[in-house]
Parts: sequence; C-alpha cells; structure tokens
Amino acid sequence: MTGIVFTGGKGPPTEIIRSLIDGLSGKCLIAAADSGLALAEAAGLRADWIIGDMDSIENPALLDAYPAEQVLRYPKDKDYTDTELAFSLLREKNCDEIWIVGGGGGRVDHLFGIRSLCEREFFPARWILDSADIYCMQGPCRETAGRGAAHASLDLSLSGNALVSVLPLGEGPWKILSSGLKWPLDGLTWDRGFAGLSNEALTGDVTLHITQGRFMVIIPFSLPQAN
Repeated sequence: MTGIVFTGGKGPPTEIIRSLIDGLSGKCLIAAADSGLALAEAAGLRADWIIGDMDSIENPALLDAYPAEQVLRYPKDKDYTDTELAFSLLREKNCDEIWIVGGGGGRVDHLFGIRSLCEREFFPARWILDSADIYCMQGPCRETAGRGAAHASLDLSLSGNALVSVLPLGEGPWKILSSGLKWPLDGLTWDRGFAGLSNEALTGDVTLHITQGRFMVIIPFSLPQAN
C-alpha cells in the first residue's frame, strides 16, 4: 500500500495531485503533517490522520471535521518535525512505499530537512513539490526490503528536451544505466557530492536502471508519467 504525506509549503497544482492519486492501484493512506492538511483538502482529499503540533494550520476549524482519534497532537518542542512524524506513522501502518507531497518554497531549512530523509535507512520513494517531481531509487540488494523504495528501474514518458537531473544518495558504490538521455549515464564514476544536472530527454522516453547504490532523480514539471 502507498502512503502519502501531505506537508506544509508549496505543492503541485490540485489537478496533478488528483492524477497522482487516481494513478495508484488500490487504496492509499494519507497523513497530513500540520498545514499539509490544507493542501490535501484543496485537492478534494480527506486525510486518514492529521499529525503535528498544529501551529501552522491557518484555519484550525478544519480539524473539527475529523474524529479526535485521527488528530494526533504533539508539543511544539519535540525531537522530530511534523513531516518526520507523519512519515513514521505511515511506516507503522505498513505502507510499503511512501510519497511526500508539498514542502516547496518557504523556509530553506525545512526544504533540506525533507531532503535529508532521502539519505536515511528508510526513505521516501517520491517527493512531489510545486516545481519538480523527485524519485528516490535503490538498486537491488538484500537490505532493500522494507525501506519504502525498492525500485531499481524507472520508465518515464517526458516531453522532448525535458530536463533530468541525477544525484547519488546514501552509501556507495553507485552505478546507473540509462537510455533516452542526451548524455548517457552508463559507465560514469560517481562519488558523494557529485551530481549529473540538466541532462535532457532526447525524444521523451527515458529509462533508468540502478545496479548499485541509491539515486535521486529530479524532473522539473510538467509531470512525467512513470510506468
């Protein structure tokens, strides 16, 4: 089952959110991290849980529409961000893949805080902001099971000349194969801190296959269609 964390900050347009939800096979679970509730409700979605210190919800009356057991309140002074709490909750609910929606604009420390989740043992499979669609992909290994993003391959249908950026994550070594990119990734030597920025989709169809390590794949909107 896919879990989706709606978090504060800017997210994609509501029609893109709806297309993402409609494209999922089966039920998904939604956890709204504090003001992420407004982003979910703007797309016509009802959260299964709202979690956080509730200090940034502009309209607290939104919470009145939810049963008390679905509103999980935490003190403002805590060890984890609201997004981390929502992510952990969906892991506890046995979601085998977790996406984050929102987090764009606003405070840069919060932006980097979500980015740091992609480096952890358990990490989001996808992060959809207002300006980009981001995938976190893990190559096949025995330790992958249960980490929320076991996908080693990604097929994308993009517009011609769409930008594709690739960055290594976690522990190396890293190896990735590609087809459909202007500058192939096969055989490249990666190291921590390296980045392959602003590659281009030649005709639109792009395939990425990771043989070792973990990578972040960033595609600026318009939204790619992954198969």
